[in-house]
Amino acid sequence: MDFTAQPKPATALCGVVSADGKIAYPPGVKEITDKITTDEMIKRLKMVVKTFMDMDQDSEDEKQQYLPLALHLASEFFLRNPNKDVRLLVACCLADIFRIYAPEAPYTSHDKLKDIFLFITRQLKGLEDTKSPQFNRYFYLLENLAWVKSYNICFELEDCNEIFIQLFRTLFSVINNSHNKKVQMHMLDLMSSIIMEGDGVTQELLDSILINLIPAHKNLNKQSFDLAKVLLKRTVQTIEACIANFFNQVLVLGRSSVSDLSEHVFDLIQELFAIDPHLLLSVMPQLEFKLKSNDGEERLAVVRLLAKLFGSKDSDLATQNRPLWQCFLGRFNDIHVPVRLESVKFASHCLMNHPDLAKDLTEYLKVRSHDPEEAIRHDVIVTIITAAKRDLALVNDQLLGFVRERTLDKRWRVRKEAMMGLAQLYKKYCLHGEAGKEAAEKVSWIKDKLLHIYYQNSIDDKLLVEKIFAQYLVPHNLETEERMKCLYYLYASLDPNAVKALNEMWKCQNMLRSHVRELLDLHKQPTSEANCSAMFGKLMTIAKNLPDPGKAQDFVKKFNQVLGDDEKLRSQLELLISPTCSCKQADICVREIARKLANPKQPTNPFLEMVKFLLERIAPVHIDSEAISALVKLMNKSIEGTADDEEEGVSPDTAIRSGLELLKVLSFTHPTSFHSAETYESLLQCLRMEDDKVAEAAIQIFRNTGHKIETDLPQIRSTLIPILHQKAKRGTPHQAKQAVHCIHAIFTNKEVQLAQIFEVQAIKLLVRWLLGMKNNQSKSANSTLRLLSAMLVSEGDLTEQKRISKSDMSRLRLAAGSAIMKLAQEPCYHEIITPEQFQLCALVINDECYQVRQIFAQKLHKALVKLLLPLEYMAIFALCAKDPVKERRAHARQCLLKNISIRREYIKQNPMATEKLLSLLPEYVVPYMIHLLAHDPDFTRSQDVDQLRDIKECLWFMLEVLMTKNENNSHAFMKKMAENIKLTRDAQSPDESKTNEKLYTVCDVALCVINSKSALCNADSPKDPVLPMKFFTQPEKDFCNDKSYISEETRVLLLTGKPKPAGVLGAVNKPLSATGRKPYVRSTGTETGSNINVNSELNPSTGNRSREQSSEAAETGVSENEENPVRIISVTPVKNIDPVKNKEINSDQATQGNISSDRGKKRTVTAAGAENIQQKTDEKVDESGPPAPSKPRRGRRPKSESQGNATKNDDLNKPINKGRKRAAVGQESPGGLEAGNAKAPKLQDLAKKAAPAERQIDLQR
Repeated sequence: MDFTAQPKPATALCGVVSADGKIAYPPGVKEITDKITTDEMIKRLKMVVKTFMDMDQDSEDEKQQYLPLALHLASEFFLRNPNKDVRLLVACCLADIFRIYAPEAPYTSHDKLKDIFLFITRQLKGLEDTKSPQFNRYFYLLENLAWVKSYNICFELEDCNEIFIQLFRTLFSVINNSHNKKVQMHMLDLMSSIIMEGDGVTQELLDSILINLIPAHKNLNKQSFDLAKVLLKRTVQTIEACIANFFNQVLVLGRSSVSDLSEHVFDLIQELFAIDPHLLLSVMPQLEFKLKSNDGEERLAVVRLLAKLFGSKDSDLATQNRPLWQCFLGRFNDIHVPVRLESVKFASHCLMNHPDLAKDLTEYLKVRSHDPEEAIRHDVIVTIITAAKRDLALVNDQLLGFVRERTLDKRWRVRKEAMMGLAQLYKKYCLHGEAGKEAAEKVSWIKDKLLHIYYQNSIDDKLLVEKIFAQYLVPHNLETEERMKCLYYLYASLDPNAVKALNEMWKCQNMLRSHVRELLDLHKQPTSEANCSAMFGKLMTIAKNLPDPGKAQDFVKKFNQVLGDDEKLRSQLELLISPTCSCKQADICVREIARKLANPKQPTNPFLEMVKFLLERIAPVHIDSEAISALVKLMNKSIEGTADDEEEGVSPDTAIRSGLELLKVLSFTHPTSFHSAETYESLLQCLRMEDDKVAEAAIQIFRNTGHKIETDLPQIRSTLIPILHQKAKRGTPHQAKQAVHCIHAIFTNKEVQLAQIFEVQAIKLLVRWLLGMKNNQSKSANSTLRLLSAMLVSEGDLTEQKRISKSDMSRLRLAAGSAIMKLAQEPCYHEIITPEQFQLCALVINDECYQVRQIFAQKLHKALVKLLLPLEYMAIFALCAKDPVKERRAHARQCLLKNISIRREYIKQNPMATEKLLSLLPEYVVPYMIHLLAHDPDFTRSQDVDQLRDIKECLWFMLEVLMTKNENNSHAFMKKMAENIKLTRDAQSPDESKTNEKLYTVCDVALCVINSKSALCNADSPKDPVLPMKFFTQPEKDFCNDKSYISEETRVLLLTGKPKPAGVLGAVNKPLSATGRKPYVRSTGTETGSNINVNSELNPSTGNRSREQSSEAAETGVSENEENPVRIISVTPVKNIDPVKNKEINSDQATQGNISSDRGKKRTVTAAGAENIQQKTDEKVDESGPPAPSKPRRGRRPKSESQGNATKNDDLNKPINKGRKRAAVGQESPGGLEAGNAKAPKLQDLAKKAAPAERQIDLQR
């Protein structure tokens, strides 16, 4: 450099100079000229720097001494020195000089000052390298300048703006992340002092600051952005006006030339607002003006800007500037589509950062959710779902409702977005429970809505629902227990339409699975034209179940070709659709097939995507045997009450019922998965539940899945059969229907099983039909009665081919007898019931099966006590004297007491009833009883003492109850009836002398009993009895029958001789009527309830039978006692019938339990003693007597004359076959039901009854 041209410092400029005119240097520092080396110069300058560094402003002498040196250091030689170290040292000296000589600089020339500050500014670039050895000196330079505010001297210069711009640019360019806070602080101090202490900020200087906020620069140097941000915050009060002027020029006046940053004006506004909203106080109204611009692109830019300003997290612009906010919301309805789209996108950030603005946005989003533009509707959904995924509390129910509506949008893209968005919300808040139960409740409707979409016609919608179900509603990748728990409670909480949709989904998948299975079966067959045609049809069917069926057809054909060529692939597919495929195996198969079909060279493979769609639909990703077992365990926990039903928001009853329905549906699609003893045991438990719906579903599950139960699970089979029979007979109509279907589907001997059900139900059906008609114009009742009679005559086996079990025969006999009794309750049918049919019905009460006798007696009593049956049916109870079970006899007596009491009370309370005394007065039962006993199949020889003793016991069984009170001289009335009967003939066989003889014999036995029991019977009868014309003919005028049909010896034997064993009187609680007879001891059911315990097949299980019979008995007892209060002593068999509750005797009926003492006194002591002894003998024989063979079955008439005279003649010597067997005491048949107890006949009569002849009834009457 040429230093000769440099001016020498003059005295006037330098001030005090040394005497010799030279520059004064600090001690030890030699003169610094261009003649020394650079290193020496640096060495000497360091010493000068040290000297100036140590000087302060108060050293006036030194200031004068070194003034020439200060001027010398500002010479061009130093300012333009090529060595950066020299320049740095000089800059440091100059900075100290400005500090020492402040506030007046030693340099008065404006040009010199400009050169000096530009020089110093250039040296500040050295701050960039913090690792430089000289960085500390650069920092010292910056610190000195900032502390002294040396640049403020430049305010006096005309072109100071150039210096400041250069300084700002330099500082912003050198700042980096290696600088510490002190460097940034000194820079800020330096720049802020210039801004705040100057007269204003020029546009160029403002640009030098704002340019660092532009995104491009911001990304290049984050530290410069931070420096500018802090600088603007510090100088906001000063610089705000300058910023407002800049934006006014650009936005309002449109003068984009005022700054190079005009094109970045919206970016700058966004950044300035983020830095400090106060920087834009005057700018915001200008934006409102821009929002109303006619230029759509300009509006779009402003909307984008304001969306960022309003949506920023800490922004309160919407509340501070409501006019601008309302103006911005108006852009949601802008005519320009991009503007509306941008507005909708903004809503997401606004909802997330400002939930308080959701109310303002809701109405506008509602309108945009119906926007004609697909993209806008799509973005509305994205906006709401994005906010909801961030926090469900950010969106209200109305916003979620908009998404719900869009699931039915006409565009697939919008529907898909809405469905997937809702599915994600459900998984997050319901399955994972990320926001608690309240949030889960808020979106609980999603599962129903998504499944409802399965009703849409589009195959795309159906496939998406299936995908959502597998990935979001019940994620298939969960462990089996967790997956089934999710499915269990999901199914329980779905609405009915959603349940149907889910069932339909499984049905469609199963159907597609069967189509693929059939396709694979066609591949196994030899190639033929028919085979190819069938295969083509199957391929078309499969294609219809895939998206875009047109393209799918080509892909399915291609896939079919691959299957034909690749046997391994075909085997993988067969495994995938096999009933035994597990979920894990299915996942492996799908991956393996996809891997084989993948083409690495073709990233997007439409063929592979289509195959994946098919595999996803047919793969059993949810249900297998392990899953069914887990479901059943969950249901068992609900039944036991140990499940988390309430926590899941489902009641236990709902969980059980829904669980059964779920299993029922799965039993259609995955029947093989149910085949395990554990699963079936749980289903059997459900079958026994009281809930009809649960039982019905369990039956259907057995029907769908139990095809191997008979062969593989015999224990389950043996338990299931009786339950199905019980449901078929006594269950609801739906249960009965399903039980029949189940029997037909499971068992090989279905004909036998179904016959047991249908025959009984057919009888009931006929009776119900007749009762509904209430007339016999079609003569249907006659044929029905003949059928029922034939059923009784054939002992329950109409075909008589012995193909039906004894238990079923017993059921049929009970059904037939009950049916006749039911028809008799209707007057039009009662009239056509013949005496023979009535007698067959009556004999059911002596059936060999204990349960038949018990149930028939209960039904008979129930109908009589309600006055539904004619009076003659009360006579049937007389036959109960022959029942071998003491408790049954006691129960029959209680029924008689109750019925007689009710009828007498009814007559008293209803004066008009006197007109119907023939059908109401209890004493009128005597003629019916006499006629019934005369036709008793056991009464075959009128002079047989044993048979007459049977007749006497039956008569006394009824007469004892009737004669407890002699109301209106009833004893004489009954005697008169018996005498009058002897003046008539048997209307049933008026011309048969033997029949009439038997009738008269029974009348004599009855007269004998009445005469012996009552002394008041000889009085005159108050009225002449009326005999039923159906059973007795009209008395002939000249006919007189004063013959005694029983000898005196027989009469004495009947009254004083050995009575028949086990008299009923020892088992009840009423005193004997005869003098000296031991009074009855009141007993309870438990005292007399140990007589018998019969195992029967009438009801499948002993436990169930006991409960049902107990329930029926209890129900009968209650109905009896409620209608007419009377003390009922229940004497019932153990485990067969519950004791009937006792009630108090009313005053009118109290005497029924006690026999008149006057009547008792008229009996002789001898007779009384004999009877007393005989009673004890009865009890011993009844309780401990040896069992005897049962009598032949009762109910058959003698063979017709066409069978030959030999048979007819043999009748005189051989006893008639009694058809219905009498049950033997203590004996049980192998079947159990037919092993009822029988009253033992006399041993001496066994030989006579060894070969009885059968009797047949005329069914044509």
